[in-house]
Amino acid sequence: MDILLQQLINGLVLGSMYALVALGYTMVYGIINLINFAHGEVLMVGALTSWAIIVGMQEAMPGMPGWLMLVVSLVISCVVASALNFAIEKIAYRPLRNSPKLAPLITAIGMSILLQTLAMIIFKPNYKPYPTLLPPAPILIGGAVITSTQIMILGLTAVSLAVLMYLVNYTKLGRAMRATAENPRVAALMGVKPDTVISATFVIGAVLATIAGVMYASNYGSVQHTMGFLPGLKAFTAAVFGGIGNLAGAVVGGILLGLIESFGSGYIGALTGGVLGSHYSDIFAFIVLIIILTLRPSGLLGERVADRA
Repeated sequence: MDILLQQLINGLVLGSMYALVALGYTMVYGIINLINFAHGEVLMVGALTSWAIIVGMQEAMPGMPGWLMLVVSLVISCVVASALNFAIEKIAYRPLRNSPKLAPLITAIGMSILLQTLAMIIFKPNYKPYPTLLPPAPILIGGAVITSTQIMILGLTAVSLAVLMYLVNYTKLGRAMRATAENPRVAALMGVKPDTVISATFVIGAVLATIAGVMYASNYGSVQHTMGFLPGLKAFTAAVFGGIGNLAGAVVGGILLGLIESFGSGYIGALTGGVLGSHYSDIFAFIVLIIILTLRPSGLLGERVADRA
């Protein structure tokens, strides 16, 4: 029972981070049918920016509380990542909006490589330890262990999801986003500005990715210029898993993906004597994804839709 509870906690923490990044993928796809493969690099930029700000504050203001450093760095990182994603959409994707779908896809992959290279040049390629800003002492729940950082991750994810759902369902911007996703031409005739809505969607996605990136760095204790690739790929998997274009599906897919990884590496690793342990945790998620998409190609919560001419 203790192992079950521990793997459940680990899976929820991991799945929370995947869910936030997956929401960025699914919002962009839902509105302009584009897979932004540079989204994982936005996570990386947010995490590296946060690290740089925290290190600077520790040197300039050593007496500043750790939680306040984390909040300040998170806010500034969100602004930087939002500006970056806004520029990416305006420069790299908007001119190709009416091009064949392969063109923006290749551009997205190229932008991902470009951001990784620039980050390597600016921040250097070595791994950098992310400062521990919250009390490191573990908290016992039954026979399982959870840290204050993991509690922060779960709480911050819940708040972020609640704010996003309110924004999408009960605000003017949310109605404009849903109208643009349904039919951008008709939405434009009704007074909605699709370009503004699309830019706002990229900014919101950048904020969610930055929150996930800072949480990821806080949980694993290091940052590096390639750190966004694998979480970005898994978050894309989660979005497809839950039903690409469906916000609830992205959340469900992210949480399930985290739980599958956690239980897979924990239990299957134990049954195989460590042969298939944490080092091979990635395969469990992708095996289940293949099974789900074979049985239900639209994802768990996705709807079958006709192709639009």
